[in-house]
Amino acid sequence: MKEGITVSEKIEGAGRSRPAPNQEISASLVGIKNFFIALTSKPASALGLFIFIFFLFLAIFGPLIAPYGINEQIVSDAGQPPSPKHWFGTDNLGRDVFSRVVFGAREILTLAGFGTLVAVFFGTTIGLASGYIGGWFDEVLMRIFDGLLAMPLLLLALLLLGTLGPSKNSVLLVIIIVYTPIVARVVRSVVLSVRQRGFIEAARLRGENLAYILFREILPSVLPALAVEAALRFSYAIFLVASLGFLGVGVQPPSPDWGLMVREARNNVNQMPWTMYYPAAAIAIVVIGINLLADGVKRVLLESK
Repeated sequence: MKEGITVSEKIEGAGRSRPAPNQEISASLVGIKNFFIALTSKPASALGLFIFIFFLFLAIFGPLIAPYGINEQIVSDAGQPPSPKHWFGTDNLGRDVFSRVVFGAREILTLAGFGTLVAVFFGTTIGLASGYIGGWFDEVLMRIFDGLLAMPLLLLALLLLGTLGPSKNSVLLVIIIVYTPIVARVVRSVVLSVRQRGFIEAARLRGENLAYILFREILPSVLPALAVEAALRFSYAIFLVASLGFLGVGVQPPSPDWGLMVREARNNVNQMPWTMYYPAAAIAIVVIGINLLADGVKRVLLESK
């Protein structure tokens, strides 16, 4: 009886020690708040966060901000320099450059963001499984990825697009194929360093299945490196989408893709330089901003260890 009471008391004590759901939510909110305070404590990472939020705002509310339609042509205003009526001027077809840059933010951030998200998902899953299982499974996957990564990324993208044909879906698939191996190798390297630790062995002894061990035990240890890698892949994906558009093998006209806008402006750059400068500046600013943000995230995560 005494032993039964003791067990009951232990169970009750364990129940009392478990934090309430509202306490867990409160702790999470405090953690997020502290993370953003630390992130904005340095001017460079604060600037990167501001740039990212600014372009995200443009992507979401672009239709409300842009004074003209994406392909609205005002023939009488064709080739006009920047003015109060057309802040960034107009192109040779009479389209408002400011409106197209604003709409282009949604185009490029959506394409690069979704492609990066899918690449991170597949890369994380493959990296976790490959690093934990090891053996021939790991060897085969890594040799395939080594073959893909042996080629320059832009050349690999061009080869893939030459097979798939130029379109938004093709560019999306290229981002996934190009960046999944890179994410997988980063995740795998972290998994190799933690798979022999005590908490992993304890999970094995408890009889936990593979999915539980990978996603509940190992994944939290991977998240800091994965967060930084995802931010970097996102910035590179934006640059890749713009590069493919500039080369004419990515998103096709009349899309307001920034790289495509730069390509279309080449023939008239001497007469209408503003048609090239503004989309090129948008590409440079957003890529630099996200890289600054990624560096800030890396700094905060390292300091929190």
